[in-house]
Amino acid sequence: MQMQSRSQVRLLPDAWVVKIGGQSVIDRGRKALYPLLDELVANIKAGRKLVIGTGAGTRARHIYSLAVDLGLPTGVLSTLGAGVASQNARILEWLLSSHGIPLLSPAGLSSELTFQLAERGAVVFPGMPPYAFWEHYPDMGLIPPNRTDTGCFLLAETLGVRGMIYVKDEDGLFTDDPKKNPRARFIPKITVNELLAMNLPDFVVEQQVLRFMTMAVHVRRIQIVNGLKKGNLTKALNGEDVGTVIYA
Repeated sequence: MQMQSRSQVRLLPDAWVVKIGGQSVIDRGRKALYPLLDELVANIKAGRKLVIGTGAGTRARHIYSLAVDLGLPTGVLSTLGAGVASQNARILEWLLSSHGIPLLSPAGLSSELTFQLAERGAVVFPGMPPYAFWEHYPDMGLIPPNRTDTGCFLLAETLGVRGMIYVKDEDGLFTDDPKKNPRARFIPKITVNELLAMNLPDFVVEQQVLRFMTMAVHVRRIQIVNGLKKGNLTKALNGEDVGTVIYA
């Protein structure tokens, strides 16, 4: 049910939130990341306003595994995962430094975001939501349920942006993990309720994103594109239905 008692102001209706996958893109290094950064810069120079979030990737999975083995609580895992997402954001900041694209912390998003977007056209931020020790417990296990996909979605919804794009290493949503199951069927477009009802064994985005979509006011549509294929991100920013579109 959409939780809305009155109309809400869209703070940044012309901006996009673009989430760069940690394991799917950043962890692959130069070959995967450099062409995508060139595409981001080209879109910024074309006048698009981009709020670029970073995933945590493989290093976060390693640290979660270690922390669970040590018996640490979910709030500590969330804090550790945020550190890895911040490392990836710092990497992007330095790679984009010649273009003047700054890194903003969660605190900086509230104080500097609008100024930096107006001056630079884009910012980078770590995608992990800043719940830290106050992270909600998951339905099962100890892994934080609100990770970088969710953090980027929540920011997009709060800002009332034009769109939310997830850049992954897959063409979009499949009925199973296509890396493990070659018979997995591609799903180009689906409603969030239909997707949740399917109860798939593997999702291309965190399930928390889908749950929040059912309550969202502004971001009623997300798009998942393969960032390893040149031009896909630009097509999504142009409004083309490349990849998978999930809508509420």
